[in-house]
Amino acid sequence: DNFLGSFLPTTTTTTTKISSLTRYAAPENFADVAKTIASATGELKGKTIVVKYGGNAMTSPELKAGFCQDVATLQNLGIRVVVVHGGGPQINAMLEKVGVESRFEGGMRVSSKDVVEVAEMVLCGSVNKEISSAICSAGGKAIGLSGRDDSLLQCTKKINKDGYELGFVGEVDTVNTKLLNDLLDLGICPVVSPIGTGIGDEKDIAYNVNADVAAGRIAGELRASRVLFLTDIAGVLNKEMNLIPKLSCSDVEALIEDETITGGMIPKVSYATSAVNLGVGGAFITDGRVPHALLKEVLAGGAAGTGSGEGGTFVSS
Repeated sequence: DNFLGSFLPTTTTTTTKISSLTRYAAPENFADVAKTIASATGELKGKTIVVKYGGNAMTSPELKAGFCQDVATLQNLGIRVVVVHGGGPQINAMLEKVGVESRFEGGMRVSSKDVVEVAEMVLCGSVNKEISSAICSAGGKAIGLSGRDDSLLQCTKKINKDGYELGFVGEVDTVNTKLLNDLLDLGICPVVSPIGTGIGDEKDIAYNVNADVAAGRIAGELRASRVLFLTDIAGVLNKEMNLIPKLSCSDVEALIEDETITGGMIPKVSYATSAVNLGVGGAFITDGRVPHALLKEVLAGGAAGTGSGEGGTFVSS
């Protein structure tokens, strides 16, 4: 909190008239914080970061507002931002409301035609537009997109390695990077809902795509400088349950091998390493429960760009 707190106005109880400059009293570490932000911005200005937005950061009103402020702030600093969002709780609520059954196999939602129709309605409708509108209200520029718009996410049917029939779950085959770059060149943040389109004779088929996979693939195809996965966890922990702030891809493999990384953490680190292997400069597994997590992790590491060291785990090659 001290990092961002350096730029927040202080309060005063005096009735004496004071100047606008003295109302914003600079703390002792103001210069250091300013230099850190300047060095981070100097490194990232004109470059692209991709953010997977989900979890508590999407459901808490305070965290939602903070996230959209963060996106707008990064844009105003000259950093190009792409947001890919999830929406599992919202989809579940609507499925229950309309009486459509849904289940998970191998950690993935089995997507019948009815399930995909509901997911598309929720993700591409209310959720997507709420995010893009809130970024604009915070002072940024954003446009909401579906993966079906201009064939942004072209997909084939995903075959589960364990033999589960997943229905209309898509594997991203091609990303329309020209569409994204055209918008980014105009200073607009594309807000992408992970509903993809089929290819060729299947072009009219809608596919449900895992938002983490979509974000990692988009980041790789854009050769993004950074990709951040906002989650509901602190990051990668060691066996003493302490945060590991930095890992290489080979470190991740070793920690999976010795069972330091287990269970649901394995797919999370896999999304990060896959993005790095596709050419992304670095990947953050970020604790989205922390207010302004996006801004802190992107800027607090200065020119090194490896994060605050406290808000998650940074994965690099």
